[in-house]
Amino acid sequence: MDQNKPRVSIAMPVFNGEKYLRKSIESILNQTYHDFELIISDNASTDNTQSICSEYADIDKRISYHRNKENIGGPRNYNRVFELSSGEYFKWAAYDDVLAPEFLRKCTSVLDKDSSIVGCCCKTGRIDQEGNFLGYYNKGRLERIGSAKPHERFRDLIGLYYTTTPFHGVYRRDIFAKSQRHGAYIGADRNLVAELSLMGRIFEIPECLFFWREHPDSYTSMFYGSARTNTLARLKAETAWWSRESGTYFPHWKNYV
Repeated sequence: MDQNKPRVSIAMPVFNGEKYLRKSIESILNQTYHDFELIISDNASTDNTQSICSEYADIDKRISYHRNKENIGGPRNYNRVFELSSGEYFKWAAYDDVLAPEFLRKCTSVLDKDSSIVGCCCKTGRIDQEGNFLGYYNKGRLERIGSAKPHERFRDLIGLYYTTTPFHGVYRRDIFAKSQRHGAYIGADRNLVAELSLMGRIFEIPECLFFWREHPDSYTSMFYGSARTNTLARLKAETAWWSRESGTYFPHWKNYV
């Protein structure tokens, strides 16, 4: 292994994340496991995201900041930041979520001990805009993702009844590189995790180490919250998030295919 490469690559795609970005970055820098790189890909933000990222990159050499000249759409930015990574293990990080200090240490420990496990996630908590704890996600709903039987893992992860919290786990980068990556159609994140589960087991740590922030500007709130717009307008806006290119018709059919 190249001694100059970090064990873990944390990849953060971001667009206009100034409100919660500092908390997310600080939760990563405060990890008890230190052998990581944080790669940030700014999707041509128009707020103070650039200055915040540059400030932290100047402070900590583990951070590398990249900025797209134009908005290339969510999925392409996710894939771009993966391509910039170099670690043995890989994790996507959202600009508004928070990690407990032991998250990386415990996830990498699981992967180090068992080569049959391709990814490690944990119980997920929900927090509000101020960081107050609201409850848990996926409680008791992902019992079979660690099964030795691929079809059982796939069944749990392809369903629509769970939120995509395993998407934010830590995975073996070489396994991840064999996947189709993040597709440019609605639901591609769910398909990606299901695809990874066919390559090996996914272990869920029975401890809340990851906190998903709920706020009005989040993807879930905008497109699936109680205040969402009518179906046609919502679908057009959601499709625009997934791809800036033409040809993004029938996104749900693409998901099934």
